[in-house]
Amino acid sequence: MTEKFSENCPVARTLTIIGARWTALILRDLLLHGARRFQDFQVSLEGIAPTTLSDRLKTLEQHNIIERRFYTQHPPRAEYILTPKGRDLGPVVRAMRDWGNKYV
Repeated sequence: MTEKFSENCPVARTLTIIGARWTALILRDLLLHGARRFQDFQVSLEGIAPTTLSDRLKTLEQHNIIERRFYTQHPPRAEYILTPKGRDLGPVVRAMRDWGNKYV
């Protein structure tokens, strides 16, 4: 029953992509600051493990929500930017912020 719900529910499908811990905060940083480097996220998201951050970024990239852009080749260094699909999540993150300001 749960699997069928997940397949048919757009909220459940969305949460499979952006519902993991830290993901909304990664989106928040990109929406507020634009392009961000891995180190920028580590500073902003105090307490996130590097492996967790890497996993969240890979998931967002696989779903075309963010794009990795290289700014040096030797050594390879990348920054992350929102795609148009990712920018469409802006109202969702803003609604979460507004709700948090009102109730938490």
